[in-house]
Amino acid sequence: MRADLGCYQGADFPSRDDPQIHSPNIDALARKSLLLKKAYVQQAICSPSRTSFLTSRRPDTTHVYDLQTYFRTATANFTTIPQYFKNHGRITAGMGKIFHPVHDSHEDYPFSWTEPYVQPRPSSYEASKISYMYVNDSQLADDPLMDYKIAQAAVSALRNFATGGKYADRPFFLAVGFARPHLPFVSPEAFTKFYPDSSIILPRNPYAPTNMPDPAWWKSLELITGYTDIAALNFHGLVNETLPPSIARELRRAYFSAISWVDSLVGVVLNELERLGLSNDTVVSLLGDHGYHLGEHGIWTKHTNFEVATHAPMMVRIPGLTDNGIITDRLVEFVDLFPTLVDAVGLPPVPVCPENSQNVLTCTEGVSFMPLFHNATMTWKPSVFSQYPRTMQHVPIMGYSLRSDRYRYTEWVAFSYRTHKPDWTRNYGTGLYDHQTDFDENYNMASDQAFADLVRSLSTRLHAGWRQASPSTQASPSINNPSIVG
Repeated sequence: MRADLGCYQGADFPSRDDPQIHSPNIDALARKSLLLKKAYVQQAICSPSRTSFLTSRRPDTTHVYDLQTYFRTATANFTTIPQYFKNHGRITAGMGKIFHPVHDSHEDYPFSWTEPYVQPRPSSYEASKISYMYVNDSQLADDPLMDYKIAQAAVSALRNFATGGKYADRPFFLAVGFARPHLPFVSPEAFTKFYPDSSIILPRNPYAPTNMPDPAWWKSLELITGYTDIAALNFHGLVNETLPPSIARELRRAYFSAISWVDSLVGVVLNELERLGLSNDTVVSLLGDHGYHLGEHGIWTKHTNFEVATHAPMMVRIPGLTDNGIITDRLVEFVDLFPTLVDAVGLPPVPVCPENSQNVLTCTEGVSFMPLFHNATMTWKPSVFSQYPRTMQHVPIMGYSLRSDRYRYTEWVAFSYRTHKPDWTRNYGTGLYDHQTDFDENYNMASDQAFADLVRSLSTRLHAGWRQASPSTQASPSINNPSIVG
């Protein structure tokens, strides 16, 4: 889910070409939360991003860069967010897509969960290998969509924590992972009414940025190879090749409809939390695991270091602290969520990781953003960091990207999977985009000599990394012994 939500409308909306999004439930949550307008993932693909924010460590520490690697076998038994809460007396329950499902991971059960993990099977419509589909009421009655079943599982779990339930009066951690708006874009047809044909337009930049380095490109392979209707179009995902306009419009409409479908399910879960009398002492966080390309630059899905792929929604509600809503445009990273949730409920704070943390079970490579709840405009991180792997001419490379308040700066450099470190001296391409004048990242300024000093400055900051960009923090108040739902 990219930040295509009503609460992000304006300067931080993913694209000026997107329609007004129908997301009343998430927007209502945002009005009672700290809404983080500039939150960035550490790698724009499911498993690396989820592993990163769930362990509060960056991909070069987790060694998870793909969809097949399980961090506990690749590196070490790092403590996860739900595991930390479990270790501190919470009942932890999860359902849907929280950890990316990889071989032998069992959704990280029993490490992270006290309750058996709930993973409903997709409907036949979602398993059909068609890129988008709208399902009518009769079809839904015969074969409910997976996210509907996830919402119902969440409702059942909440009832266990309410008065008269199995775990009444026990603090809990509940993780609810909806699949949409991931491909395939399947949702009930009723949600298409929010997106009439006249509201769906194509991106104004269906082309690669000027002076784009080769490694920055992604061939949209997830869409092309995963779905038979797209494979039949003879679309190869080449630079400046685009999908037929009619197909692109329908995919965009289906994506927005899927967001509204999930929004309705968020409402189901939060309404039940309220009905059960649990809302006033439960912290709620909502986030997407990365952003998404919907034809911008001619790219589809994620797998890049561009803004639309690395920028994602995040909000945190703390009863009594965010009731009137707080908005911040300070830069934060998804690795910051773990220490923030821990601080929010008054558990022992998570220490910062040492340079080599392979033998340290619990630590963070982020920083708690609790101070922003008290001063949303305070001086904070000057830079946040993302990365994405590529192979060029059989050479493994890594694109390291820095986002400041104004600029995005990226270097694509040689990378060693043995040491998990870059060789900054072997550069395969550089990108520099000015978000003050080039919101859509259409012109790469890196080779323009007029910006040579800026490139040198940003390069120094990129090489110095996240440790040099961490703000100083102070202990912050928390509510007494609350639960977490996310």
